Amino acid sequence: MTAYTYLTVPERADYIAVMRVFTGTLLADLSAHEVAEKLAHSGDPKPVDLVALRLDQLRAWGALLPSARPVRAATVTEYQRSRGRYQLSPAGEMVQRHSDELLAADSVREVSRELLGLVAEGLTALRDLAQEPGGVAGQDALGRVSTIFAQFERFVESVREFYAYLGHVLNRFDLGDTEFRVFKDVLLDYAETITEDVARQTPVIREALDGLWPVLPDLLARIDAADQGLSALGDSDVRIRRSSGRHLRDWQELRGWFIDSGGRGSGVGQLRLATMKALQSLLGNAKRMLRSSAMGELSRRNDLLRLARWVDAADDSQAHDLVAAAFGMYGVRHLGGARGDRDTATSSTSWWHDDPVDVPVSIRERGDRRPRGAVRREGEDYTQARRDLLRTAREREERRAAGAAELVAAAGREDTVVFSAAAFELFNELLGRAMAQPSGEPGSRVFRTADAGLRLSLEVREQADRTTVVHSRGGDLVLEGCTVHLSSSRTREATGS
Repeated sequence: MTAYTYLTVPERADYIAVMRVFTGTLLADLSAHEVAEKLAHSGDPKPVDLVALRLDQLRAWGALLPSARPVRAATVTEYQRSRGRYQLSPAGEMVQRHSDELLAADSVREVSRELLGLVAEGLTALRDLAQEPGGVAGQDALGRVSTIFAQFERFVESVREFYAYLGHVLNRFDLGDTEFRVFKDVLLDYAETITEDVARQTPVIREALDGLWPVLPDLLARIDAADQGLSALGDSDVRIRRSSGRHLRDWQELRGWFIDSGGRGSGVGQLRLATMKALQSLLGNAKRMLRSSAMGELSRRNDLLRLARWVDAADDSQAHDLVAAAFGMYGVRHLGGARGDRDTATSSTSWWHDDPVDVPVSIRERGDRRPRGAVRREGEDYTQARRDLLRTAREREERRAAGAAELVAAAGREDTVVFSAAAFELFNELLGRAMAQPSGEPGSRVFRTADAGLRLSLEVREQADRTTVVHSRGGDLVLEGCTVHLSSSRTREATGS
């Protein structure tokens, strides 16, 4: 993943220019002087020393590899110009190609609709040849399969890019009336044309695939026999990517685009769904514009344009205040109160290092504190809800009373009795409170509950050479360096009287 690093650093323009020199030729094997000359010819001159630094850093990131070709030079000057040669790594070539595609993604790309018809014709012809006596020759089948998959992949790629752009445009809230009409008339009509072409060619492609499917394994075997490709490298550690259409998995993906198998949905179904979503977005924008014009509401477009004019006319300080007020982009400061008494961080603690704070949904999504949800209606009966709450509270008290009785019965045998879940929970509660109390005497911490119903006390005494183990059905609690003693307050009162 370090091959992507040069796209994120401040000097990325230099690195991209150098990488384009290498991707512009096949098997490029260049030195810093040669790269600098090519950059100068392209109108982007850079010093040789700077180019050498960029090349060495790209090599460290894995985008380039040092060339293993021996340097042959007749003079010292020629040797200095030729030494330190580099070539593209596979990862660097892929990263640069994808980055160039991403940088050009702000434009809309036409869908190669005519390729779908060629795919249908190619599959039909291949099916007819494969079903003839003797089948189709392996070399002929290889050319036809490669052509079919190249056309299909080009078509699918152009469809994905077009619908990605269409979804981006239709979800914009800053479209004016003129832009909206242009996008409605051009883009949606174009999307409808694509959908109609796919619907017309899909039955032909399905029929061709159904006829070709039984003889497909034999067809692939003939292609492999006619052209081994790089399959001989399969015995080594080199991973091979076969050409499209050479593997049965490629044909399954092609079939899955036109035929729904396994209930996962086909590419044709996804295309219809995408067109429907585009229409819904169009209707949403239309309703917004109608409300803005008919009811006098202010659109986001007008708000953004007004804000842009204010920011353009303001100085730096006023521009920061405007953006902060409009979008809530205030400075990041750690203020107390979000966690109450549990917040131990200072105002200088960075949020990158501190634990996150739960933000209510109303503030996080809508930016206000107004309560949401159902409002109590007049005359609504809450009798059953009160009964459920009372029953839950009664069960909790009965559980605590049973646990207290079990603890009292185990007084003096705390390290031998196996407590139930209720008793062990109450024991942990008493232990936590006892350890939080100030010592009543040196080396001792004593806590007695003020609950008149339980009247249970726990004494914790520090003894460095003692270890107490409290057993329960859910596990054991080991207390090192102390002893515990349970007693009933009734016993203490009787003894005192």
